[in-house]
Amino acid sequence: MTKIYEAAVLTQASLPSAAWDLTSFLQNAKSQIQLWGGLLLMLLGAVGLVWGGVLLIKKLMANPQSTGHQQGWGTIALLILVGGALGTGGWSLVETIGSGGQQTITDLGGGTVIVQTGNQFSGFLSGPSK
Repeated sequence: MTKIYEAAVLTQASLPSAAWDLTSFLQNAKSQIQLWGGLLLMLLGAVGLVWGGVLLIKKLMANPQSTGHQQGWGTIALLILVGGALGTGGWSLVETIGSGGQQTITDLGGGTVIVQTGNQFSGFLSGPSK
């Protein structure tokens, strides 16, 4: 009879650090809210895309005499465009748009705005000088 000996090697598994501080809690909450918010935006985008398609078909198939009860072409186009953008972009689309707005606010607050006084263009308003 053959005996098999097994050597048990105990190694310490590298576990993630379980930080129970306020910073970790808020960072985890932020990432979770971004995930859920992005999924909600994608869901609403899909709903808008589908509803825009339904309204488009209804408008194309409708009786011309019932035009008062239909959505306008602009509303249908915006539903399809915004719904498609949110359906595919979700959080990243909103974050990109928001970062562009943040850059504009930073530029305005950072002194990059050029201010002209009334004296600098008064000649423009009075006409050509003689």
